Order: sequence, then structure tokens, then C-alpha cells
Amino acid sequence: MMANFAVGDKCTLKKTHPCGGTVWTVVRTGADIKLCCDTCGKFVNLTRDDLRKRVKDVLSKKEENQ
Repeated sequence: MMANFAVGDKCTLKKTHPCGGTVWTVVRTGADIKLCCDTCGKFVNLTRDDLRKRVKDVLSKKEENQ
């Protein structure tokens, strides 16, 4: 899917969160990526490879002005 993730990107994963939420926001990037569930506010850390495998769709990509 997409190779780079940036803070503020919104995506859906293949499996839903136990709370029923489907939309996740990227909160932090680095060696691993921290996601926040938009429904309940819980945080999940995933490695970049795990996130690439689990991402179903990218809903919105944060625009970067250069």
C-alpha cells in the first residue's frame, strides 16, 4: 500500500477495534508508528511492516506544505 506515514494521516485497518471503531489517526512516527482509535481514544504501537500489512485504506493524507 503506501510506504510513508505522517502524523495526522487517517486510515482504516483490516480488523476493527474491540470498541467497534474503524478509523485510526497516526499520532507518532519513528521506528514504530503510534495510532489512536478515533472512537475510544486508545493507543496502539505497530512496527512499520505490521502497519503496512494491516492497513486497508488511507482515508485522508495530511497535506505538507514545502
